[in-house]
Amino acid sequence: MRTAARYVVGVVVLLHGAVHLLGVVEGWGLADVEALSRPVSRAEGALWLLAALLVAAAAVTLMLDVYRWWVVAAVAAVVSEAAIATSWGDAWAGTALNVLLLLVAVHGYAVEGPGSFHAEYSRRAATALGSHAPGRPVTESDLAALPGPLADYLRRGGAVGRPRVGSFRAVLHGRIRSAPDAPWMSFTAEQVNTGGLAPSRLFHMDASLHGVPVDVLHVYADGSSNMRARVLSLFTMVDSSGPEMLRGETVTVFNDLCLLAPPALLDAPVTWQQLDERRVRGVYTAFGETVSAELRFDDQARLVDFVSDDRLRASADGTSFTRLRWSTPSTGFGAPRSEPVVVSGEARWHAPPPEGEFTYAEVRVDRVETDPGAPAATRHRRLTPARAR
Repeated sequence: MRTAARYVVGVVVLLHGAVHLLGVVEGWGLADVEALSRPVSRAEGALWLLAALLVAAAAVTLMLDVYRWWVVAAVAAVVSEAAIATSWGDAWAGTALNVLLLLVAVHGYAVEGPGSFHAEYSRRAATALGSHAPGRPVTESDLAALPGPLADYLRRGGAVGRPRVGSFRAVLHGRIRSAPDAPWMSFTAEQVNTGGLAPSRLFHMDASLHGVPVDVLHVYADGSSNMRARVLSLFTMVDSSGPEMLRGETVTVFNDLCLLAPPALLDAPVTWQQLDERRVRGVYTAFGETVSAELRFDDQARLVDFVSDDRLRASADGTSFTRLRWSTPSTGFGAPRSEPVVVSGEARWHAPPPEGEFTYAEVRVDRVETDPGAPAATRHRRLTPARAR
C-alpha cells in the first residue's frame, strides 16, 4: 500500500476508533450519550474501550508501516465488531469500517505473510547469500588477461585491492512499461545475485499502475528461471517459466555482473574478445545456456552500453517469447572507485516496425552491497513504489 493511501486509511480508522469511546462513556456512567438508545453495561463499556485501543493501534501501526501491522488490524476488526454487536441498533454502521479494516489486513497479509513474494524473496536471499563469501583481493595480474577496455573499467571502479565479489545486493527504483504506447509503472526493487559457475538471481519488484499495486518476483537458480506477477499481491497475472525464460534471464544475469558488480566478472564463466579500443565482446555460459553481448566503453573507461541479440521479449501474459536485440545504455555514473560504477540507465528493445526501438525501463541504482552476508538478508525489507527521479 502506498504511503498516501496508508495515511488516508489510517486516519479514517483512527476516527472509527475514537467513536468507540462513546460506548465507554455510556457504559461507565461518565455522561449520558443520546446517540445510544439502550443502556450499556460496565462490562460492555470495557469491551468498547478495548476495541477503541485496538483500532487506534491498528491505525498507528498501519500509518507507520510497522512489520506485521495487519495482525493488529485483523484482531481490532474482530473485537470492534463484537462491541458493535452489543449495541447493533445504534452502531451497525461501524460494520462497514470494520469490513474495510479486514480487507486492508487481508491485503497486508498477502503482501507480507509467509506465502507472499516478500517472504519468499527474503528466504531465498538468505540462503543464497549464506553460501557465498568474498574471495581473495583482486590484483593487477588478475586484470592482465582481460581486454584493455574491460581491465580499465574494473580499475576505474576500484577493483584492485578489494576482495573478489561472490555475491551482491542492489536496491533500485525507476519506471517500466510493456510497449511504447503503454503507461509507465513506477517501481522500487531489490535484487540479490550470486556469481561463479552456478549463478543465481533473485529480483523482487513492487510496482504501481494507476495506483494499483503490482508485485513481481524473478527467480533464476539451479538451472531454471521463473517470473511471477500478482495484482494487489493476491491475483496472479503472469506466471512464466521454461527454456526461453532461462535463456533470457541468463543475458540479464550477465548484464547485472557488468553493470552492478564488475569485479564478479573475474570468476564468471566468460570468454572475452576485444573488438577495438572501446568495444569488447563477452560470451557467457551458465546452466548450458551460452549468450553473448557487446560491451561499449567511452574514453573515460565507463561502460556506456551493453548490447545483446540473445535476449527474449515475453508477451504480455508471459506465455510466448520473441528474440530481439536488447541494450542497456548507461546514463549516469559514480565517481571513480565508487560503488556502483553505473548509477542510472535504461533498458531498450530494438523491435521491428511499427514499434521500432524504444526504452521500456528507466532505472536508478540507489545502493549496491557486495558480499553482504546472510544476516542482513533475513531482515524484513518492505519495498514501496517510488517515483522515478
